Amino acid sequence: MPVVDRSRAAKPSLRKLNPLYAVFFHDGYISKSRATVAQSWQMRSNHSPKIRKPLDADGLNRLALHYVGRYASTQAKLSDYLRRKVRERGWSGEVLPDFDSIVERCAELGYVDDRAFAESRSASLSRRGYGERRIGAALKNAGIAPDIAQDVMPDEEAALAAAEAYAQRKRIGPCGPPVTDPKIRQRQFAAMIRAGHSFDLAKRLLNAVASDLESEVN
Repeated sequence: MPVVDRSRAAKPSLRKLNPLYAVFFHDGYISKSRATVAQSWQMRSNHSPKIRKPLDADGLNRLALHYVGRYASTQAKLSDYLRRKVRERGWSGEVLPDFDSIVERCAELGYVDDRAFAESRSASLSRRGYGERRIGAALKNAGIAPDIAQDVMPDEEAALAAAEAYAQRKRIGPCGPPVTDPKIRQRQFAAMIRAGHSFDLAKRLLNAVASDLESEVN
């Protein structure tokens, strides 16, 4: 049952009431009951959002340091982040900031290292069983230069180990039950291709038996 105040007091300000309660006025009486989720959300959403000041040079530098201190990043990703923040909050100066200089400074201080990022990402994806094409696509999306991406690609032995890891994770080919249905084999082959492995490697792995694969890896 709702609690009804019969005092006919003046209507209080909503800001002085608990926001978790809905307030209703009936013929001068104050009826207060537990608010629903929708009512609570509406009362909170009526507050005006905090207006943030446009960025200046110091603020942009602080954002850059915060970003590289929290996330493993690349020069391209850091540049995109800073440009997005300026678009969202605006810029207090008459001339747009020199984003490239900020990024280069972070790289000089060692806060951003594209090669180290590429090596780490390539090794991580390879351990998860992804092939060269998937690794190349991930590095391209991160803004890694083509020459650096090529240097960190897995060699033939690592590519075979990655293909085996994917087969073990998906339990296909020599790492799964024998398959004689051509449609199932075709789906397994398509899965290997989507994981970024080459046609030749996918075909060789799916046609191999477990003993042959162990001898190749070892």
